[in-house]
Amino acid sequence: MIQDVEKQAKKSMEKAIDALQREFRRVRTGRASADILDEVRVEYYGSPVPLSQVGTISVPEARLITIQPWEKNIIPDIEKAIFKSDLGLTPSSDSNMIRIPIPPLTEERRKEMVKQIKGKTEEARISIRAARQEANSALKKLEKEKEITEDDLKRAEKQVQDLTDSYVKKVDEIFAAKEDELMEV
Repeated sequence: MIQDVEKQAKKSMEKAIDALQREFRRVRTGRASADILDEVRVEYYGSPVPLSQVGTISVPEARLITIQPWEKNIIPDIEKAIFKSDLGLTPSSDSNMIRIPIPPLTEERRKEMVKQIKGKTEEARISIRAARQEANSALKKLEKEKEITEDDLKRAEKQVQDLTDSYVKKVDEIFAAKEDELMEV
């Protein structure tokens, strides 16, 4: 019973970490990364599809992303999708390939991005604390129904708190690494 509650809390906290890491992969750092294009959708035969499903995305240099579309006639649609994505990128193309140079970030933009990732970090902490709250409620319910003793409840609550502290620490480490990556010139 107690293990089930702890397992569920750990699973929820792990989801918060995964969501934070996914969000951070999409943050543009001044270095080329195909991950920043993950949310770009291209109109393809009447349906919006992920960019990765209409061509090959590669990073040949530190500040360049290339897209090799599988069909040449879709190049204008890909360019339009990238412009509309609000990533601040300017694609250029020839007849077979799209090149996206990644401009270096200005100091002001770096600080703005750090603010943005601070918000995402706080959302992850809130999710982790919500998982702790859920676990503690489930444990108190078990104690109320006389399925566990008061001592078991106190021990389990401490374990849940320790788990929470370790996941909050992970979130802080992920944030610090991303902040360093953003602020390096």
